[in-house]
Amino acid sequence: MKITSIHGYHLAFQLPEAVGNSTGFFDRRESFVLRLEGEGGISGWGEASAAQQAVSGYIRQKLAKLVLGRPAHETGRRYAEMTDGFGYDRQGTAMLAVSAVDMALHDAAAREQGVSIATMLGGALRERMLAYASGPFFKPDGDPYRDFEKDADALLERNFRAIKPRCGYTPEADGRMALALRRQLGWDRALMADINQGYTAAAALDSARHMQEAGLLWIEEPVRPDDIPGYRRMAEGSATAIAGGESLSTLAGFRDFLAAGCVSVLQPDLSICGGYTGFKKVAALAEAYGIPVMPHVFGTVVNLYSSLQMAATLKAYRGGGPLPYPFIECDATHNPLLELAGRVNPDADGCIAIPDGPGFGLTLTEEQLAPFVTEHWVERL
Repeated sequence: MKITSIHGYHLAFQLPEAVGNSTGFFDRRESFVLRLEGEGGISGWGEASAAQQAVSGYIRQKLAKLVLGRPAHETGRRYAEMTDGFGYDRQGTAMLAVSAVDMALHDAAAREQGVSIATMLGGALRERMLAYASGPFFKPDGDPYRDFEKDADALLERNFRAIKPRCGYTPEADGRMALALRRQLGWDRALMADINQGYTAAAALDSARHMQEAGLLWIEEPVRPDDIPGYRRMAEGSATAIAGGESLSTLAGFRDFLAAGCVSVLQPDLSICGGYTGFKKVAALAEAYGIPVMPHVFGTVVNLYSSLQMAATLKAYRGGGPLPYPFIECDATHNPLLELAGRVNPDADGCIAIPDGPGFGLTLTEEQLAPFVTEHWVERL
């Protein structure tokens, strides 16, 4: 099946109230999803997590000519051609664009074969996995943690057995928040914390000390992703495992991150690190270091369902918590782009099933996206 057209969709929606983390607040979400259409009307979907307008332009100007008229199943060949043409831009916009295209090619190829992407990648190692709620988030104007216990109650009612709140306000406030949530959750549920790059290494270490008694599974993104010395200082000085990697895009970047001993949990994002092809390379590299890998997910239903397919194929590790890694991240904010096929709630055991339908397991249509589309373009043969 050859690709006959490429559709780009810029999506946006307004949040009912502003939410935030250690680096700021936002009241609007934007996304970019890509649809490759092939002969016979088969479509494949992909997503890019940031720099939507730049990614869109890069795909139209640089990548479309490498994909149109070519077979969907030649995913490795397309990846090599797309990345060989990077020139000076070997990360950032270029890799985000490649990520969206690679995801869509895999989706289209699997749908052509009538199998799931996990099956096409060699077979799923699990049928279900633990879902963790990515939230609660900061509230503006006053104590950012003031509603965390109420928000956590709502997540527990949805059957989440693992919760990852935002932190990074002050080390002392972080500690009070984490201990309060631990008392609320009990010790049979998992608790993590995400600093979102907001601290210096010294402040992050202080925060880790204040949160230590809460028994966190990990502390995520304590410092900026290019601060390898800061990550190494955290990894050496914190009794709690350090997680990160969502902002990295290139294999060389992940290599340096792992070689420096920065993390105990690696979190590449399928829509940033090169789609399935790039993610598989990162996972193989991490396995050589004995580091568990689980997808970072914070976007639309395309990235969530695609990440479930990828996570189904990953090696299992006992890292603590109710079940072995990998877990799957579920955005706990108001996000209608995650609910296009209904709200994703874990079952009573805190797990969600990995879809076994063709492609990433969900039939998505333009009509479902229509209420959120701010721009739509098409490139054809």
